[in-house]
Amino acid sequence: MNWKNINFFQKAAWVYAFMFFFIASLAYLPGLADENGVLFGLFSLDIWDDLLHFFSGVWAAVAAYVSVRASVNYFKIFGLIYGLDGVVGLIFGQAYLDAGLFIYGPTPLPFMTRFLANLPHILIGGLAVFIGFYLTRVRPAYAK
Repeated sequence: MNWKNINFFQKAAWVYAFMFFFIASLAYLPGLADENGVLFGLFSLDIWDDLLHFFSGVWAAVAAYVSVRASVNYFKIFGLIYGLDGVVGLIFGQAYLDAGLFIYGPTPLPFMTRFLANLPHILIGGLAVFIGFYLTRVRPAYAK
């Protein structure tokens, strides 16, 4: 697969794949987590989180490799699921993708903590929704 010959949406899906592989590795990079395993003073990532991030990257990579349509569908489906997870985490202090909301229930955390901890999901999911739903409409030739 030649990078110059692939579509914008496939390139974007490859970027998401590498981003998620990096996110899955964060907990294993020295100096980023404190002695309690908390990254950036906000959240900890356990093996379940790492697997979710890793397989989000695998999904993006497979979509990018397969086709433009698969890449666009990835952004639409993934963006909705991931972005909504961030919104749920912002509202309830726990999100659903890692089952935290179901295991621990709503958690009363300070708003700024909830905001900063869920901002990556909201931004990454929101950008995916933007790519999948909006850019395919304003640049339909790129979505083929």
